[in-house]
Amino acid sequence: MRRVFLGSEAVGQGALTMHELRRWHQRIFRDVYMPKRHEVSLRDRIEGAWLRSGRQGVIAGVAASALHGAQWVDDDIPIELIWNYGRSPSGLIIRNETLADDEITKVAGIPVTTRVRTAFGLGRYLPRKEAIARLDSLMHSQIFSIEDALLLANRYRGARGLKTLRAALPLVDGGAASPRETGLRLLYIDAGLPRPTTQIPIVKGRGRLVRMADMGWEEFMVVSEYDGDLHRTDRRKSHQRHPISAQGQRARLDRGSGNQRRPANGYRRARPDCVGVTRLATIVSRDFTY
Repeated sequence: MRRVFLGSEAVGQGALTMHELRRWHQRIFRDVYMPKRHEVSLRDRIEGAWLRSGRQGVIAGVAASALHGAQWVDDDIPIELIWNYGRSPSGLIIRNETLADDEITKVAGIPVTTRVRTAFGLGRYLPRKEAIARLDSLMHSQIFSIEDALLLANRYRGARGLKTLRAALPLVDGGAASPRETGLRLLYIDAGLPRPTTQIPIVKGRGRLVRMADMGWEEFMVVSEYDGDLHRTDRRKSHQRHPISAQGQRARLDRGSGNQRRPANGYRRARPDCVGVTRLATIVSRDFTY
């Protein structure tokens, strides 16, 4: 018997009695169970959601992005399903939408929207910053085609959230290694800075790679990094060992400390030179929080 299963099937096939089902198993969704001795994981809940749909639904949204390898997805998120059903049961988000055959794939035997169709949903239904962070993570796990996602917008003219999607997709960058890095990059863009490049190589001497910087402006030799609690310790050690340099020249390091928040539109537009970029980036990132 599978770790996650339909209670009615297990009892009907004689694998369990009703007493054994209730005593030794925990319910995830209606008629969906797993052994009490196991902690419920995101993968368990995804499989359970699919079983709850009578094996008719297709996993979509953030849960689909996790199946495709995207990180930063909590175990307790609502599972999104494209399924012809009424109102959403507890713990599930039901989308009654049309899916073409080329928009569905399988991961570990579970039907899931393709990467492009997953991106199409994330960009339409989530708030801007969260949508771009989720799309960044999906792109970070494996590249998908922005152009193909935009083609889906033409396929489904009149679908909800297309304006939001079209605004978000051009800002996606798979070089972001965390949602906080995405947030800092968007803060720079919204403040009027040139769009930063992500994952900039920091080299020493004759080109020996020291490490990769989160983002920056290579033409101005300015790099910026998010130094939140998850990043700060290791990076401080790295900074102590290796002076920051770019092609043998000193680069100005600007860190997002994650302490306070200030509206991005409160900053003046940066001058297109090293001093202007460095000064404004420092001001912006000093007040950044995700």
